[in-house]
Amino acid sequence: MLFEDLSLSNSIQRAVFEEGYTQPTPIQEKAIPHILAGKDLVGCAQTGTGKTAAFAIPIIHNLHRIVGSSKKTKQIRCLVVTPTRELAVQIGESFDTYGKYTNLRQLTIFGGVSQVPQVDQLRKGVDILIATPGRLLDLHKQGFIDFDHLHFLVLDESDLMLDMGFINDIRKIVKLVPTNRQTLLFSATMPMAIRELADTFLNKPEYVSVTPVSSTAEIIQQQIYFVEKSDKRALLYHLIRNENLSNVLVFVRTKHGADNVVKALKKHGVNSEAIHGDKSQTARQRVLDHFKNKEISVLVATDIAARGIDIESLPYVINFDLPNIPETYVHRIGRTGRAGNGGISISFCSKDEEGYWKDILKLIKVNVKTIKDHPFPWKDEVSNLEATRAGGERSGAKPDFRNKKKPDGKSNSRKSEASKKNKKRWY
Repeated sequence: MLFEDLSLSNSIQRAVFEEGYTQPTPIQEKAIPHILAGKDLVGCAQTGTGKTAAFAIPIIHNLHRIVGSSKKTKQIRCLVVTPTRELAVQIGESFDTYGKYTNLRQLTIFGGVSQVPQVDQLRKGVDILIATPGRLLDLHKQGFIDFDHLHFLVLDESDLMLDMGFINDIRKIVKLVPTNRQTLLFSATMPMAIRELADTFLNKPEYVSVTPVSSTAEIIQQQIYFVEKSDKRALLYHLIRNENLSNVLVFVRTKHGADNVVKALKKHGVNSEAIHGDKSQTARQRVLDHFKNKEISVLVATDIAARGIDIESLPYVINFDLPNIPETYVHRIGRTGRAGNGGISISFCSKDEEGYWKDILKLIKVNVKTIKDHPFPWKDEVSNLEATRAGGERSGAKPDFRNKKKPDGKSNSRKSEASKKNKKRWY
């Protein structure tokens, strides 16, 4: 199938062709006809498969016919709710790209920045609003947002919104919008909670799914290093230096860990930055732009902050900390190997993460290459079955000096025999 077979408006086809798109991705091919037909839809596809275009393109097509002339009053006719600031910005850019030859106007709003410019744009009027839940509810409560003319509601990255605790906010938002809307729910995974959400908020939805979450792209070369936890930073620098790695996305578990990794790399002269929830939106966007422009060679990120990173030619992903949820591993390494490009995924596994790695292997069912030739392998454990010393002590065990006799027959006890005889009971 080609994009021209989808009966899209000439304005959208022109914008799509300029982006180099000729054939829709599987999720786009399955989702776009249902959305054009006005049906509610649940779409499941992992990161990097074109989910944003799958809903943005048909929404722009339908709204362009509704709005028509630029003289028509701007009302919020489409609302896209997404969990993070980075995702909101990314979605807004996609609507701008695919709708640049239409009269549609989009606005992206999120917290962590002043609301004044956002309110000014809302007063001027917009057709499409992309928002994070907190800022959306806040501005609605203040009376700056009106949903009376809404046609489309999109809940994007629904599984992440559940993980981040936004379910109550989503319920509030759904109650605020008109019931005669078209609702689209997109998610990278499809746990039971998402299906229950769909049954609650959507009306007889169509379900489309591509690329099961358990699969990892064959084009990605996966490697695993078994390394002592205390040596992970040294191994990371060793690989960056000896393998000449650049344009590397490194995943860590915590914000504090991200800052520590960057601090260690900078000590060795590696141009690196961290991106996580404690940084301001301006700082996060600046770091992300520098990384995309290859002004930063290593970007260290937590999972939530990295969910909005969309870079087609990212060559390396490193799991500095293994995730405790196997599906997260699939999403992480899916940041590379996009748009037909190759990619390499490198994972570090310390002894306390061995269980996580076993769970990941059960999910992906792929033989991952183990790299044994590196300077920081697991150290051998002291066996409990080693030969014992004379007197029954294990080799390497600390000697027990309690109540032992000295060679002269005297006790090691700190109390004298006289004090023991004179000891009085406390009761």
